Amino acid sequence: MAVVGQACLIIALGLCAYGATASVLGARSGRDGLVLSGRRALYALAAVVTIAFVIMEAAFWRSDFSYTVVAQHSSTTTPWYYRLAAAWSSQEGSLLLWLWLLSVWSTVAFVLLRGRLRDVAPYAAAVLLGLGAFFSALLLFTASPFATVASAPAEGMGLNPLLRHPSMMSHPVMLYSGYTLFSIPFAFAIGALIVRRVDAEWIRATRFFTLGAWLALGFGIILGARWAYAELGWGGYWAWDPVENASLLPWLTGTAFLHSVMIQERRGMLKVWNASLILATGVLCILGTFLVRSGILDSIHAFVQEGNTIAWSFTALICVMIAGAVWLVTTRRHDALRSDARIDAFLSRESMFLANNLVFVGLAFVVFWGTFFPLISEAVTGEKAAVGPPWFDRYTVPLALLLVLLSGIGPVIAWRRSSASRLWRSIRGPAISALVVTALVLVVVPGATGHLLSMLLVLFAVFAIGVAVQELWRGTRARQAMTQDNAVQALGGLITRNRRRYGGYLVHIGISVLFIGVALSAAFEGTRDVRLTPGTSATVKGYTFTYEKPTGRIAQRAGELERIELGSVVRVTKDGEQVATLRPSRGYYPMPGIQAGVLGRYFEGESTSEIGLRGGVVRDLWVAEQPDITALQKKVERADALFVQLVRSGRIQMTQAAEVRDLTLQRFVSDYAASAPSAQFRILVSPMVFWIWVGAAIVFLGGIIAIWPAPGSVRGRVRARYAARVARDLGRA
Repeated sequence: MAVVGQACLIIALGLCAYGATASVLGARSGRDGLVLSGRRALYALAAVVTIAFVIMEAAFWRSDFSYTVVAQHSSTTTPWYYRLAAAWSSQEGSLLLWLWLLSVWSTVAFVLLRGRLRDVAPYAAAVLLGLGAFFSALLLFTASPFATVASAPAEGMGLNPLLRHPSMMSHPVMLYSGYTLFSIPFAFAIGALIVRRVDAEWIRATRFFTLGAWLALGFGIILGARWAYAELGWGGYWAWDPVENASLLPWLTGTAFLHSVMIQERRGMLKVWNASLILATGVLCILGTFLVRSGILDSIHAFVQEGNTIAWSFTALICVMIAGAVWLVTTRRHDALRSDARIDAFLSRESMFLANNLVFVGLAFVVFWGTFFPLISEAVTGEKAAVGPPWFDRYTVPLALLLVLLSGIGPVIAWRRSSASRLWRSIRGPAISALVVTALVLVVVPGATGHLLSMLLVLFAVFAIGVAVQELWRGTRARQAMTQDNAVQALGGLITRNRRRYGGYLVHIGISVLFIGVALSAAFEGTRDVRLTPGTSATVKGYTFTYEKPTGRIAQRAGELERIELGSVVRVTKDGEQVATLRPSRGYYPMPGIQAGVLGRYFEGESTSEIGLRGGVVRDLWVAEQPDITALQKKVERADALFVQLVRSGRIQMTQAAEVRDLTLQRFVSDYAASAPSAQFRILVSPMVFWIWVGAAIVFLGGIIAIWPAPGSVRGRVRARYAARVARDLGRA
């Protein structure tokens, strides 16, 4: 089957080259047959890449270690669901996933948009097929997932233990879906610029995919944050890691684009700005993909890549994309991209949206500069220097404050022109409510007055929530007056009739709730690193954490030892009352081979922190542990030497070796639990983290409502397509 998979990649590259060429030639010559042929090549690409992807997944499913990628990233002790996800833990598998998602989403786009933007679509297809050709070539010549070995090993090296988390099964898929979905409006923007048709039609046609990209990318980012919080053992959910930042960049510019296109649709303004934003978003999606694979910046998320072939390939692609985007915008800015109107007044929705856009772009610039500062400093001074979270916080927090404030003002200010008195009447209720809520927080929460920026963020976030709730309430009351429905029916009908607007309000509420969680958890978190022995305690934020006893167990899967878990039982009390029992542990996975010893290899491989977490609406209790295994390792070293002697002397037969090994390890684990060793603990009492995940869920709900097509619009598109087909048939007759 590896040969079939490799053949699929060869066919995919040929289809991309043919389809892109046929689409461009057909568009330039007016030959509809060539255009149709190019589109069919895109459909065929989705089919052959799907076959290749299924072949790779099947190899992981059945643990076929004759595939190099399977042997390096899976094992028989890896659970079946993680074996399927292990495909995209590798360089080769992730590139194939990118190509597969690109081909599938592109096919969906061209099926749904069939008959629309006939002059733009061929060039968009050529762009998407060009991207497909790039990834097909990478898979064929630099990182083939179908490379095999003549003699398959009996066991694979296994999936990186850090990736054995439910979030990581869907996190990369959502990120790549966001990247590839953003490729669709990117491609149509290029097509619209080429044919100089830059009215709002291409924006309306691709809105579904832009919203889908924004939603998928945001959801992927949140899943990554949850994984970091629950798996990495450092206690946070965002570390300003280069690869984290790389996924945030296109989300920021994509969010700015979603806001600013409203002005172009309504007033015919900001055409240059909108074209530049979506082209920048497309480039940043490729840049994010590049950072994961190049290894040019240190990150726990990056793939290790020997050689510079992939890095130079991505660099060339990014340079071509930037040069093409700049040329298209600059050559069209005086005619096709000329705005139809200007901003009439500072107090207007247009100016608020523009200010909102500038803040988003400012945030993107800060994140970009901080992410690439090591390369910038190396180019200027010859030394690679990095900036840390305090640097990012210094610049992003003020911008976030301004962003949340504008998100509250924007929805209620009038188009074209407003006045200060009219604006105040619109925001008076939410503003007073926000002041009251913030004052209560200052009074109730000890030390709140010492966190000015956090309290300002809470103030502005509550204000934005109040504005959105007020608009939902006003709309509901107006609909009740017209229809005599009850409040629930009126609200449902209101949202159904204008999903985009009211879904957007829910998104604003969710983002504000998320920011409240971030502000309060960052300001009032209590952290302590402490070494404890059984029976001793540590106090954090009024909670007493008592290390009661150590624990140990051996986890097996498919008859093989999967990992050794050494942990503890931690009792948490407050004011003498028990509030939780936490069980943090550390899992030790075996190192491939026996270089570290038959027994020692089970303590020298990768290890993961399994945190003890008691989440709550008001606060999270979080504990991570680093067991002290110094004494245990000495025992293992002595046992390894004895084990080798016994095998060589024949006192232990090779058929008995595995059984003796397992019994010895079990004895060591039991001895560890009985010896009452000390351990290093990281303890966190983190308030309001729960609301970060709640806010993300509200954002997701609002995004689904905004993207979900209204029944009438679906029927309208069907009727329009049918009418167009009838008209074509009559024309031929």
